[in-house]
Amino acid sequence: MPYETGAKVKLTRDVQVTANDTAPRVGYPGPLFLAEGLVGIVTGAAKEVGGYAQEQLALLDQQIRAGHLPGDATLLLEQLRQQIFGPAAYGAGAGSQLRYRVRFENGFVLDGLGEDWLTQA
Repeated sequence: MPYETGAKVKLTRDVQVTANDTAPRVGYPGPLFLAEGLVGIVTGAAKEVGGYAQEQLALLDQQIRAGHLPGDATLLLEQLRQQIFGPAAYGAGAGSQLRYRVRFENGFVLDGLGEDWLTQA
């Protein structure tokens, strides 16, 4: 369901906002997440080239993040992800997806959220 700029939306799942190795460098014990159900306002939208490779990459990302794997395993999976999907992920297939920029109530702004990550608030 496409969202207009200014639409009130909420997250349908937790979203990781720092890389696994970034949070410890800035003083946090692990990756930071925005919680499912957090409400925000759509501030923009753009079409992104999609296709089979992009869909598979999104599925892999969802499965990796849902597993909350230890740092070494996550790093290994990230390297595999880059090697397997990196060259094919962009411009690889037909179709496009809308990606949204959302400003959340806590001040975070996330860009590139797919429609499946959002629901009407």
